[in-house]
Amino acid sequence: MKLALGTVQFGLDYGVTNTNGVVSINEARKIINYAKKNQIKTLDTAPGYGDSEQVLGRIGIDDCNVVTKTTFLKNNVDEVIDNFYKSLKSLNVASVKGILIHNILDTKNSQFNILFDRLIMLKKEGLVKKIGFSVYTPEDVNYLLEYFDFDLIQLPVNVFDNRLIESRQLYTLKKKGVEIHARSIFLQGLLLNFNNLPSYFSTWKNVFNKYQVMVEKSELSLLEYALNYVLNIQEIDKVLVGVNSEVQLKEIIQSEKKIILNAYPINDINLLNPSLWSDK
Repeated sequence: MKLALGTVQFGLDYGVTNTNGVVSINEARKIINYAKKNQIKTLDTAPGYGDSEQVLGRIGIDDCNVVTKTTFLKNNVDEVIDNFYKSLKSLNVASVKGILIHNILDTKNSQFNILFDRLIMLKKEGLVKKIGFSVYTPEDVNYLLEYFDFDLIQLPVNVFDNRLIESRQLYTLKKKGVEIHARSIFLQGLLLNFNNLPSYFSTWKNVFNKYQVMVEKSELSLLEYALNYVLNIQEIDKVLVGVNSEVQLKEIIQSEKKIILNAYPINDINLLNPSLWSDK
């Protein structure tokens, strides 16, 4: 199963179109159970996602493949490693499938090489299977490919954002044996609903309208188009989806198709990077 479950919604009010707030623990339990029933075993979380790790630990996910992230390297390496052990405790698991450097700027920290060596030790001890990075831009990927050996990467790919495909960076990562997880496939929910958007997005109103016409012609729903565009990219190993309810997850699973779709590239970083969005 190529789908993986993002769990930021279990701990934070996340997503530009999310009107439901943080997912309740009962709903989170339903989502996890339904995911397991449908062979979705990879879960993505982070200590920075509010109570997400604690919620997962209470539900019970020791039969899943968990990918978590480091806390930021602000003070010292020991603090980051201590926080990893806290993550294991919160998640109520003995080990995780992967740990990602959450903030790529940490690589510029003078202590980063020490941290990376400590993560490799965790891998040797069997506490982590794969070490990698969470990235935002093609420049990040180029930098990592040049300076580091790693096993796993999480990166943004969606129908508007195919920079990593055009630049053949996905191909290069795959050739090096890196496991690739795609996130932001719905662009925080934007690609699923273009109605009543905040004024920030008015710049792209005409482009959004043209995109919706293209999707209509394909006879697919907005969900089907956005999901299957990414699911059918050969180099991608896992496609992260975040949901607020079991019903949403069911709809996503039912929308899977074997179909190659065209991207609709919008080469504007102010749209492609949600951290730059204002007036959300």
